[in-house]
Amino acid sequence: MKPRIIKKRAYEDASDKDGFRVLVDRLWPRGVDKKHAAIDEWAKELAPSSALRKWFGHDPERWDEFQKQYKAELRKNESVDEFIENHQDKKLITLVYAAKDTKHNHALVLQVFLQKKYES
Repeated sequence: MKPRIIKKRAYEDASDKDGFRVLVDRLWPRGVDKKHAAIDEWAKELAPSSALRKWFGHDPERWDEFQKQYKAELRKNESVDEFIENHQDKKLITLVYAAKDTKHNHALVLQVFLQKKYES
């Protein structure tokens, strides 16, 4: 059985309905207390490279190109397969991220990428 993967901002309250909470940012979210965040794992190796993150700068005009480049990074990232293998027994995984823009962020790309990997 493959896990269901959802995403949630780090600034939203954690819930017992979140399942296994994974922070997928390279940097800890500013102003978020570790206890309040209720993070089960910090998978910073799944985040975009610092260079790609800085280039994107959350600019919606760069969104299409960002997605292409980030997917290319994920395809080469050995941590993705390790993550898949280590979490295949989970029923629900919540990808926790800090970005303000809920329509143009790496967690959205990662969510779709991981779902496809679990299905293959």
